[in-house]
This record gives sequence, structure tokens and C-alpha cells, in this order.
Amino acid sequence: MKQTVVPAFILLLTLAACGGASTNQAKTEEKKEAAVATGTAYAIDTAATSVQWRATHKGGFAPRFGAIKVVDGSLNVENGAVTGGSFDVNLNTLTTDPASVTEKDKKSTDLDGHLKSPDFFDAAKYPTAKFVITGVAPYDSTKEKSLLPGATNLISGNLTLKDSTLNITFPAQITVGENDVTANAKFVIDRTAWGINYKTEGSPENWVISKDVEIGFSLKAAKK
Repeated sequence: MKQTVVPAFILLLTLAACGGASTNQAKTEEKKEAAVATGTAYAIDTAATSVQWRATHKGGFAPRFGAIKVVDGSLNVENGAVTGGSFDVNLNTLTTDPASVTEKDKKSTDLDGHLKSPDFFDAAKYPTAKFVITGVAPYDSTKEKSLLPGATNLISGNLTLKDSTLNITFPAQITVGENDVTANAKFVIDRTAWGINYKTEGSPENWVISKDVEIGFSLKAAKK
């Protein structure tokens, strides 16, 4: 059974707007051409796929975390390796774990609405975040660090949030089986790279929300 890397991102993705995280920030560059998807198509199993986000508020003293759903997508596999693919995340499914909101005067659902509002993702206007694979390469632990042990490859892809698209590269652990593909990853993005700021970029309100957001995913795709 061969291993390679898969995107995910996802996404995902896609969860900046709340603030800080850890190290291992994904390499961020300008948008690139999508990879040519060759081989057999595998449909992402949205019920078996999960994306988590973690960030901090109040200068790092109020961790926030939650989940968001991948709603559509596929991967292509040829000779035991992922060659391309894409997937969509529905920002209207973003939720905050109630355990991460400890203030007496706040509820997790209040934060959900805040993140989906024009203050951050503006999910009514931009309901979909998208990740499109642009390249897959072997993972070299001497050159790249991974938050998740056992990384096998580097995946690069265009991540679209709101009306901005940038290319990110991160380590991932993926296994390609005869009938399915599984992948896991954990990395950090800077929300401000996509222009996601609260109020204005240099405002005190934006400052107390860390720019770094940790994304974690567990993805599964099955042969069509």
C-alpha cells in the first residue's frame, strides 16, 4: 500500500477569523495553476470527513475551537498517488464548541453568528470556501516541520476564502488503498493574508484576535 498526500483543507480551511494557534504555518504564495487530475476519481465521503479549527481571543487567554463541514469534492489517484482534486467547504456550517466559550455572558452560537457575519467570513455573500490541488510532492522532515507525526507528503493548493485566493503548502499523512483514500493533517494559516480582519487591520479589536489559526482535518474518499 503506497502513501502520498492529499489536500484538505481544507480546509478548509478556512477558519481564520478567531485568532491564534501554534507554529508550522503553511507556506503561502500567489495563486497557481490547478494540477491536472489523472487516474481514478475518488469521491470525498462528507459524513466520514471532519475539519477542526482552533484559535485564540483576548490576546491568547481565550482559546476557541470548533468544526466546519466539507460538503463536496473528489480526488484523483493514479499508480497509488494523488494527482489532483478539489473540495468545497460550506462556511454556513461553521460551529464553535460550547466548551471553548467560558464567559458567562456569551454563548457558542453567538460566536458562530459573529464569525459568519460580514465582520469575518460574510457567509451569506461568500458561503463556499474552496481548495484546489496544485501539486503533490514527497515530504522531507529535514526541510519541513509537521504538527502531525507521520507526514508522508507535501500538498499544495489554492485556498479561496471570501473573494481572495492564495496557494498554501503543508505536510499531510495519507494512505491510498484499493478502494479508498484517508488523509490527516494539522497546520496553521494567517487569516489576514486573505484580508480577514475584524474592524480595521490595526485596530485594538483586531489585535487581540491572533492572526494564526490552526486547521486540523481527517479526510476519507471512496472510489466512485
